[in-house]
Amino acid sequence: MAAIEFDHITKRFPNGTVAVDDIELTVADGEFMIFVGPSGCGKTTALRMVAGLEEITSGEIRIGGRVVNDLEPPDRDIAMVFQNYALYPHMSVADNIGFPLRMQRLKKSETNDRVREVALLLGIDDLLKRKPRELSGGQRQRVAMGRAIIRHPQAFLMDEPLSNLDAKLRVQMRAELVKLHHRLDVTTIYVTHDQTEAMTLGQRVAVLDKGVIQQVDTPQGLYRRPTNTFVASFIGSPAMNFVRGRLADRQVELGDYAIELADELRRSLRRDAGDVLVGLRPEEFEDARLHPDGSLTIVPAEIEVTEQLGPETFAYFRVEGLEAVEIGDRPVELAGALSARLDPRTSAAPGQRLNLAINAGGLHLFDLESGESLIGS
Repeated sequence: MAAIEFDHITKRFPNGTVAVDDIELTVADGEFMIFVGPSGCGKTTALRMVAGLEEITSGEIRIGGRVVNDLEPPDRDIAMVFQNYALYPHMSVADNIGFPLRMQRLKKSETNDRVREVALLLGIDDLLKRKPRELSGGQRQRVAMGRAIIRHPQAFLMDEPLSNLDAKLRVQMRAELVKLHHRLDVTTIYVTHDQTEAMTLGQRVAVLDKGVIQQVDTPQGLYRRPTNTFVASFIGSPAMNFVRGRLADRQVELGDYAIELADELRRSLRRDAGDVLVGLRPEEFEDARLHPDGSLTIVPAEIEVTEQLGPETFAYFRVEGLEAVEIGDRPVELAGALSARLDPRTSAAPGQRLNLAINAGGLHLFDLESGESLIGS
């Protein structure tokens, strides 16, 4: 096992495109780190530089304290799991898993013992004689992981390994990956564009955009304390709502409505007056009839779209006088709408008017120009 250090790493392609811009990050020994972000944000390029599959323009990458910039991939003592499994179709499962050991010229008996050990760990010991074409997607992914595990590397690098699986199997494989990491305790960097994977798998998560790390934190830290509007809009589904507002005295004004700021929030603000961007997670809106608290700010919502999901209801709505700001992707027909995660007891239907209470404790405040959070740590 070993820590992986990115020391001011930059990758600039010959056409001038900067894919990774001055990344400085340490992945601790035994840590499960997630790189997440939209397509083209630089997360896969950063991973490929660790693996030695992409040249580094400037900076140093260290694995276990050793600079690896000029080392060939086989000399870095890492194992990579790819999105497309990269199995040899003419080989059996056993031969695919044991291939790295044969390249190291280990004895056949030792290779066979370790193949059986890894296959038992992954629950594929009954598939060792099959060819990849005879396996399901989840089984193929286990074989690919087995080939990485068998080497006992210092670190695992995983490039969207679950993206080709169906939704149910992805959930199952996520749980198995967590258990596997707890058993092996090997430093792991996992790349994904799926925020659900990021939030459920990572001990820490690095959010990237345009080659720059926007924030590194625990999943809950990202959700509760986003450092800017990009992180706030990217983490969470449905995405955070953004509304233009104004700080004045001890409250924030949203059009004709005012929300009293909690003392703790007010003390942590970097400024106490002026125009701001107010962020509200969908769960901060509640059916006022179910929460008859006279101190809550109530807004009349006109429901446009609802999604009934059993344990919760998503509602998209508009409030006259509130100016919603679009950050991130949203269907054109919902532009300017707000979203709420409501109790399933709420009877919300398109065209219906519903009074919603706003939970003041869940406010996020951002600078209107830079998008940076105004709430101190």
